Amino acid sequence: MPYDPVCGKKVDTSIKEEYDGREYFFCSEECRQEFIKNPGKYVITKQDGRGC
Repeated sequence: MPYDPVCGKKVDTSIKEEYDGREYFFCSEECRQEFIKNPGKYVITKQDGRGC
């Protein structure tokens, strides 16, 4: 089961957003909107040094 990148809760897959070619899932529309405002805050990439 996926986790909401904003709040960390386990979620179903009904609320989602695509960013940089990947799908992200959310517990609520509020968390989805927070993600849309600043996805870089919630997404770990190889370029920022936090990824593998």
